[in-house]
Amino acid sequence: MDWEHWVGGLSLFKAGLINLTKFRFDMKTLMTIAVIGAAIIGEWREAAVVVILFAISEALESYSMDKARSSIHSLMSISPEEARIRRNGEEQTITVEDVAVGDVMLVKPGQQIAMDGTILDGFSSINQASITGESIPAEKTANDDVFAGTINQDGFLEIEVTKKAEDTTIAKIIHMVEEAQEERAPAQAFVDRFAAYYTPAIIIIAFLVAIVPPLFGGAWGTWIYQGLAVLVVGCPCALVVSTPVAIVTAIGNAARNGVLIKGGIHLEQIGEIRKIAFDKTGTLTNGTPKVTDIHFFTDERNKALRYLKGLEVKSNHPLAKAIVDYMNNEQPAIQAANVQSFTTVHGKGIRGEIDGVTVYAGSPDYFKNTPDSRITQYQEAGKTVMLCGTEDELLLAIALRDEPRTESRSVVQKLHDLGIRQTFMLTGDHEQTAKALKDDLALTDVKAGLLPEDKLQFIKAQEHGNIAMIGDGINDTPALAASKVGIAMGSAGTDSALETADVALMGDDLNKLPYTVKLSRKALGIIKQNISFAIGIKALALLLVIPGWLTLWIAIFADMGATLLVTLNALRLMKIS
Repeated sequence: MDWEHWVGGLSLFKAGLINLTKFRFDMKTLMTIAVIGAAIIGEWREAAVVVILFAISEALESYSMDKARSSIHSLMSISPEEARIRRNGEEQTITVEDVAVGDVMLVKPGQQIAMDGTILDGFSSINQASITGESIPAEKTANDDVFAGTINQDGFLEIEVTKKAEDTTIAKIIHMVEEAQEERAPAQAFVDRFAAYYTPAIIIIAFLVAIVPPLFGGAWGTWIYQGLAVLVVGCPCALVVSTPVAIVTAIGNAARNGVLIKGGIHLEQIGEIRKIAFDKTGTLTNGTPKVTDIHFFTDERNKALRYLKGLEVKSNHPLAKAIVDYMNNEQPAIQAANVQSFTTVHGKGIRGEIDGVTVYAGSPDYFKNTPDSRITQYQEAGKTVMLCGTEDELLLAIALRDEPRTESRSVVQKLHDLGIRQTFMLTGDHEQTAKALKDDLALTDVKAGLLPEDKLQFIKAQEHGNIAMIGDGINDTPALAASKVGIAMGSAGTDSALETADVALMGDDLNKLPYTVKLSRKALGIIKQNISFAIGIKALALLLVIPGWLTLWIAIFADMGATLLVTLNALRLMKIS
């Protein structure tokens, strides 16, 4: 045998012999036994071909896995290695590792932003596709947060650095995706358990093929050769690689599209989900209530508006902010009344002294003898009603609504089309308001008037726990943790969401949810195809032993071909969008 053949098989023999001494039976062990056996019976050329083809197979497998991980390599390359900063009044260009929290980073139009930070001065459109997967640039100005790896398109920005290089959002995403790609999914764990029994079984079958026929008159050389071919064709290369290459590809594709899936187990679980519960505010809706209607019960409209504005400017409630914003924009001439003795009445509203009279603003429950027809009309339309008045007189009713996202209805429909049987909305809102939104979005059910602990109990009460929960990742954390798959919405830069959720939609884009379900379903299908194909092609090749047609050449080509085909099949996941 040529010296080159021994050199080519050296690493294979070394690994295989080590495995043999430890009674660890994997593909290298099988190959080592087969090559040694071929050499013993004088089939040097066959042994050399096995070594060469196995090396090619290993190289193809390595290339395929690198290809699958290419999305993570591209993420790693998008963040600049240097930043232009101003420190102690001096401008300098330094490596990102030397940039400190509090430094002022200077970013010109067209440059990539090197560090996470907050804009101090400037206005620009920022391409955040690398973080959120969103193709449309986001407009950013003073006090807005920006992320490393994003692109400043058309304005000069001064940015205060808020995180070290290793703590930036892009760094965390890369780290978490790398960890996720290494984590074993349930299907992969099954393959590993199967291979642990399968490999010794192949060795026993190969031994019997080599020994039994000669005992009944067969030629020893012929059947030992057949036994060695069984060892080669029985190598579980394709089976072992069938699942991880699909998991790696799917998780990498998701990361490139702004979805962080934190492990193969979660990728598989998403595809098995048949029920999804949505938080309302900020998930199905925009999260910012808007005034939709004002109805006056008095002819002194300016006085009513003055009184209402005077009370609301002193409140920090989200509805109060919406009312004040509306009045500043739509009624700029109205001046807020001077309020004394301002008080918040928990769960009901606010009150204060104006012109020597106690004035109240709050929910209808705060007032007696309110005109039910008007309030009911607003509430049936899914609106929240606030009233303003005194002990003796009701002045006005103002209706607000947190409008649903433009994509919410289509997202719910897409989920139903994908086989999600039940879609719930969990909210603390009034039941009539919640029911109106449920009907607008064509959800299957709604649970209203819920506190965070009520949401948690609802998730726990689901049969078999087979439900996903999607929320903002902060106040819904208990429910997210209790669900089979917790999905954080719009979590770019939100550390708590990245840490607690199983899946994080990095951009504030609900359309990523159907994409994630579709990707998971496709990944599950490809994993099943790969496992079936890997086992099936082995079984067919082993049948060639019966007529004595199996050769080492056929065996290694069957093994290498199966490995290549399951890999190429898994790489189709890169095209899902």
